[in-house]
Amino acid sequence: MSSMSAGKKGSVIFSGFRALGLYSNHLAHVLRFHKKHREFYVLTAVGQCFHTFNVKKLGIVAVSNALPEDISSLAADRMLVYAAYGKLISAFAQNKEVVHTYTGHQADVHLLLPFGDHLISVDKDNVVIIWDVESEDTYLQISYDKASFEVSALMHPSTYLNKILFGSSQGSLQLWNVKSNKLLFSFPGWASAVTVLQQTPAVDVVGVGLASGQIIIHNIRFDETLMKFQQDWGPVTALSFRTDGHPIMASGSPIGHIGLWDLEEKKLVSQMRDAHTTAIAGLTFLQSEPLLITNGADNAIRVWIFDVAGGDGRLLRQRTGHSAPPTKIKHHDQSGLNILSAGQDGTLQSFSSVHERFNKSLGHGTLYKTKAKKKSVTHDTAKLPAITTFASETGRQSDWDGIIACHRGFLVTTTWNYRKGSIGAHKLEPERFNKNRSLNVHATAVDITSCGNFAVIALSSGHIDVYNMQSGFHRGHYGQDKAHAGPVRGVSVDALNQLTVSVGADRLLKIWKFKSKELGMLAVALDDFTIHILDMETRRITFSPDGRWLITASMDCTIRTWDLPSGSLVDCFLVDAAAVSLSMSPTGNFLASAHVDGLGIYLWSNNTLCSMVSLRPLPADYEPAVIMLPGTCPCKDTEEEEVLDADSSEMAEYISPAQLDEHLVTLSLLPDSRWKNLLHLDIIKKKNKPKEPPKLPKAAPFFIPTIPGLVPQFALPSTPSEDQKSTFYLQLENALSNNSYEEPIKLLRELGPSAIETELRGLSPEMGGDIRVMQSFLKMISSILQSKRDFDLAQAYLALFLKLHLRFIADQPELMKEAESVSAHLEETWMSMQTLLNQNICLLSYIKSALL
Repeated sequence: MSSMSAGKKGSVIFSGFRALGLYSNHLAHVLRFHKKHREFYVLTAVGQCFHTFNVKKLGIVAVSNALPEDISSLAADRMLVYAAYGKLISAFAQNKEVVHTYTGHQADVHLLLPFGDHLISVDKDNVVIIWDVESEDTYLQISYDKASFEVSALMHPSTYLNKILFGSSQGSLQLWNVKSNKLLFSFPGWASAVTVLQQTPAVDVVGVGLASGQIIIHNIRFDETLMKFQQDWGPVTALSFRTDGHPIMASGSPIGHIGLWDLEEKKLVSQMRDAHTTAIAGLTFLQSEPLLITNGADNAIRVWIFDVAGGDGRLLRQRTGHSAPPTKIKHHDQSGLNILSAGQDGTLQSFSSVHERFNKSLGHGTLYKTKAKKKSVTHDTAKLPAITTFASETGRQSDWDGIIACHRGFLVTTTWNYRKGSIGAHKLEPERFNKNRSLNVHATAVDITSCGNFAVIALSSGHIDVYNMQSGFHRGHYGQDKAHAGPVRGVSVDALNQLTVSVGADRLLKIWKFKSKELGMLAVALDDFTIHILDMETRRITFSPDGRWLITASMDCTIRTWDLPSGSLVDCFLVDAAAVSLSMSPTGNFLASAHVDGLGIYLWSNNTLCSMVSLRPLPADYEPAVIMLPGTCPCKDTEEEEVLDADSSEMAEYISPAQLDEHLVTLSLLPDSRWKNLLHLDIIKKKNKPKEPPKLPKAAPFFIPTIPGLVPQFALPSTPSEDQKSTFYLQLENALSNNSYEEPIKLLRELGPSAIETELRGLSPEMGGDIRVMQSFLKMISSILQSKRDFDLAQAYLALFLKLHLRFIADQPELMKEAESVSAHLEETWMSMQTLLNQNICLLSYIKSALL
């Protein structure tokens, strides 16, 4: 396998965790009722999966497994949820797992209708297929002539056995018996395309929504139109009827308005304007409850309650994200739980990585906060454009505003209050321009000091101003007139309010003294797609050894992680859409990303915090693999998984050998209790001496005798003998002839402190030992020192041996000669270690004190 193909992998540092701020798209929601829980659930499609929320709190209870393509239609019955994608349909059980897949359409499916034990689907080629849900077989197939009857809506009229009503783009309707495959009746229609078919609370009566904006209440049994309504906001996108005793019908429109119609008085009774900022995708009244659920392509689900006089609905609860893609994201506090996000929809929002109930919207930027409240955001003439960048600090956010934001093409910068969840008290604008809007000057970058007292604002004119966040007063500017000759691209203040760093389009990087506003340092920055790290201590462009990673995103759809100490690329992966903003959690557990044309914020978990990850510099020919965004990752094929497993074998968990190198001194890794107290056993025994002699129990149970030691062994029955020798003693005797000391060393490692002392005492002639065996023990110590393994054990064993037999060794020339040899080995090993330690101490002292 070539190095290029072997290197084509995903990220080793990051893995997709979940998406935040995604709630709805242009598809109508689906309502389900759980009989056991006695609770309603609402399902909304989001890209390649669907989310399930409980209506009671709009809390998310399930996220389905992702499909290979975006969902084009969603439907549900009592047991299963059906999602169409491309030419296929999948059935989900428990709102998550795919249990059935229906294959047979030759064109993309765009309409679904569950019908008892069957499922009806319609594709773009105007082919209608009726499926048997369990067997996945085709029960019936109907092909319509697209020119004369293009199916645009369908429904099952209540109490009509085996009957389905089809509506067409040509305006006509047809009632079919799908069991006998017969057309029962054709309705000529009202000269406009049918967009919605909805059962009314009355049997035989159907609500028909048309592309002309007309709403027809029609009796299909007698082919009689009971009433007509005209909606002035364009085609009817959705219809629903109250079933709690009020004869009210709700209709949705393409511009986000909802009309409420009284079916008894046959008139419009109320309008819910701007219920959504986009078309009403779906609206449903809950059965026998005064609640209306709506969703739209503005990424919002809303629950409205009708409990006020006049029949108008008020907002009860909602889940909203950005209706246009985010442009800038940033973790707000040190906990890393909340992410601030500014979107192209002009709003500033906070998303919680813990639970949706902690989300908050800080609203839309406006020049006049009080007037905007009266007029509403939609009709606010002083509405500010989208936020391009912002900065936030939590130091004084309980006392005054802690967020400052720049707006696209706007000179005025705004402050925001996170605690209040709204735009703040100040609109910061320099007086030098006398509010002359024709100068085409706008704010380009902002930062807030870590104390939360000052804001630094950079302009496209090259000026950099400082403001007080509490009062909003101007507190000075950098440079004699301008800080830079061209637009300022970025500005940042250090954590101690000592230095301010600015970079501009004039290719200069400037370091200013924060308090005096004087220029302290000038450097040149390049514009050649390279990254330079400026070390603020040494004033050199370098990779700082104090940092760890630098994470970058570029328009080639890559997200790269650079190791700052080595200056090398250690991780790289591709995503489907280029990232426009990144934010690393202060705790380091998640990376948050926002992407081109994406409404959500995507969280990537940091694998290095919970598993062993080996980071190596990537080769120059490394080919990154595409990783699907979190929450949209399809199931991988088995073959692909096997290939990935084979490729990732080099990243297997590292298992350290017993000794890294034969020249390195290696410790035993045994617990300290096994060797550290060998010299103090006599003191320990004296402390642990019992005050009274042990008493024998009256009826002692039978026990098999065991040999003392840490490894339990049963004692074999043997004839008592005075000259019986231990296993360790015999192994030392054998080692004299074969010069192999592995077995006695291994045996000693398994013995406890008391057993080791007993073995070493038994080596002397006084205890039945022999001088040659004592000599063999010293040779064993020499062999340990020469191998440089078990260095701590050799010291402990030798110290105990000398404590027990020092006087006897001094009187024996053979033992003295062997002891001198051991001493030489010991001194050589220690001198080598001491030299290495001194070198390291010297190097560390130099690094700490020297000015690089």
